[in-house]
Amino acid sequence: MGSTMTTRTALTRNQLCVLEKLETAGGPLSAYTLLDQLRESGFRAPLQVYRALDALMKEGFVHRLESLNAFVACAAADGHSHSMTAFAICDECGQVTEFSDHAIGHKLDDWVRSSGFAPKKAVIEFRGTCAKCLARAA
Repeated sequence: MGSTMTTRTALTRNQLCVLEKLETAGGPLSAYTLLDQLRESGFRAPLQVYRALDALMKEGFVHRLESLNAFVACAAADGHSHSMTAFAICDECGQVTEFSDHAIGHKLDDWVRSSGFAPKKAVIEFRGTCAKCLARAA
């Protein structure tokens, strides 16, 4: 996250457009899908989307799902409330559930730092099948 927390009202027009699109999406979106969906809002180049995504990620409003190379809006209302985030990604329907636990985040951070390692970034993703898809399969 950035060193100073940005409020939603301080976001640029492009950042707000990207964030609103992610908040209303039914699942994760790639940068190119965002570009296609935002053309009517004046987006013409991938760089516009990537710049907005970079700023939104730095401020904690958006998360990048590494395994999907896609993005989701942060589930926290203010985009700033957690130190460690994990995601459960359904391989059947694509649903993404965000989990955050401050205590677990601190434990993981302490564990990694105790080895002398200086972490820059952590992404925890669980891949599998969500409860709804499991129920449908039964």
